[in-house]
Amino acid sequence: MTVAKTETKEFQAEVKQLLDIVIHSLYTEKEIFLRELISNSADALEKFRHKQLTTDDVFDKDAPLEINIGFDEEAKTLTITDSGIGMTKEEMEKNLGTIAHSGSKSFFTELAENAKDDVNIIGQFGVGFYAAFMVAKKVTVQSRSYAPDSQGCEWISEGVGSYTLADCDGLHRGTKIILELSEDNEDYASEYEIKRIIKQYSNFVSFPIKITGEAVNTVQAIWAKTKSDIKDEEYNEFYKFISNAMDEPLTHLHFTADAPLAIKSLLFVPKDNFETLGFGRMDPGVSLYCRKILIEQDSPNILPEWLRFVKGVVDSEDLPLNISRQALQDNALVAKLSKIITSRFLKHLNKLAKKKPEEYETIWKTFGIFLKEGATSDFTHRDAIAKLLRFESSKSEPGKQIPLAEYVERMGEDQKDIYYINGPNRDAIEAGPYLEAFKKNDIEVIYTMEPIDDFVFSHMGEFTGKKLVSADRADIELPKDDKDEKEPEDKLDSAVADTLIKWMKDTLGDKKVKEVISSSRLVDSPAIIVNPDGMFTSSMERIMSATNQDHQASVKNLEINTSHELIRGLADMRTKDEDFAKSVAEQIYDNALIQAGLMVEPRNMVDRSYAILSRALNK
Repeated sequence: MTVAKTETKEFQAEVKQLLDIVIHSLYTEKEIFLRELISNSADALEKFRHKQLTTDDVFDKDAPLEINIGFDEEAKTLTITDSGIGMTKEEMEKNLGTIAHSGSKSFFTELAENAKDDVNIIGQFGVGFYAAFMVAKKVTVQSRSYAPDSQGCEWISEGVGSYTLADCDGLHRGTKIILELSEDNEDYASEYEIKRIIKQYSNFVSFPIKITGEAVNTVQAIWAKTKSDIKDEEYNEFYKFISNAMDEPLTHLHFTADAPLAIKSLLFVPKDNFETLGFGRMDPGVSLYCRKILIEQDSPNILPEWLRFVKGVVDSEDLPLNISRQALQDNALVAKLSKIITSRFLKHLNKLAKKKPEEYETIWKTFGIFLKEGATSDFTHRDAIAKLLRFESSKSEPGKQIPLAEYVERMGEDQKDIYYINGPNRDAIEAGPYLEAFKKNDIEVIYTMEPIDDFVFSHMGEFTGKKLVSADRADIELPKDDKDEKEPEDKLDSAVADTLIKWMKDTLGDKKVKEVISSSRLVDSPAIIVNPDGMFTSSMERIMSATNQDHQASVKNLEINTSHELIRGLADMRTKDEDFAKSVAEQIYDNALIQAGLMVEPRNMVDRSYAILSRALNK
């Protein structure tokens, strides 16, 4: 190989300033330089591949389309070689000595200001090449165009103020970039470092990237392939690769969209919920690519935080990237991208729930808590999430969870609301007093047995136009079957009941109860605590009290069953032994609190219960 007479040329003034920006402030990570150079090589190879479609008259026609990376640890050099379209001497001067044909001061001013703000013009001006000077004290570019009569050329610069151009014989088609690494960047002349960077940023480039003759990027970007061409085994292997997993995913979604954005996406639901396994809060698991080049590893922008358990990749050619391709630029467009992908993923889960309910049940049991989190925080997708929620109910088999739509289908014509009640488990809920009226009137009740459930329903408010109402609210009016409605024969006389209610209200005081009311819902229990304003259910009060010691619980209503023997006996005892009757009234109130799952002062209650037991035994 011979080098002809060398010409020394000055960089365009703007290029000098651009080099300073690139080297010192444009990229946050130095290792990005290799991604940029590989991306340029891949572009050159793609251009040549398209050129082959229109002409057979090309130089080095049989040369394989690939990228080769060499290194010399002793000489501290790194070489990137491609067999792409190559450049002529004029093209090298134009591409490497100027900025995209623009010599204007206005272009550089915009570039400099936007680089500072990290919100700038799309990286379409070919500045990625200059990232080489972040790690190299000297850069040599040797290139020969695809044209048969082309002449090879060599470009050399130390990235200061000038560069040299010379003819160069003996070159193959394509471009070779030789970096003489600076002293503090000599680690990049290492096979380990090179492979690590390739696998992180450029692993899915369409052309082989070889080191010492061995391809590093052996995993294909299967998200860019047609679904019908991919086997389940390929999906599983790809998932294991991107997730560092040993097992197979529960399900995957592979979709392509052209409008309103060009998107290719492949998402997976893993087998395990690591948050419940004690590994702490998960980080986002979907990485963002543009034309198979990594832009953002485990991006927090693509899916909402409540879908952080999802793994996969999203590739979009429409991404509004800044000039360094390290950050997204247009927040509105990114939000649209997120909305499209989230909606498609929820649609996929809903389809799976209908066609393969057993598979969805596994997903729900493992990751349902994340969907509930989304229902409380994501108004945009709340309706879609609501269709995926599952709960047990008074009419479902124990352990069998149903969708809210199934509950709605079973609702009677006169029932306008969806009712739910919280408890630690099914047995505790069904042993409590809140279901008595619902059982009597054959009305189904949803069982919410997770702390977050009542927050979910309070944020949702309704489902398909039906209000979601807690069964411990004071203002519930249940549809009734008139033929079964009979006044209990042993119910207290209304005047006696009114007197007892007023006495109990005075005895318990305003700090304990807002109102004491004769209950229309109780059948077997003597009393029940209900929420007068419907703002906080009992379960929500429990959570808030447990997480905030200063939380002041709202004052509840106490409903009493005036046909229950205990209440009737209390009415009689009030006139005979008022002090003892007061102890009984307070115990009834505390028992109702306990059944509501609310905290009581144990010392007073225990002492009082012993006193009542002693009185009963000594009677």
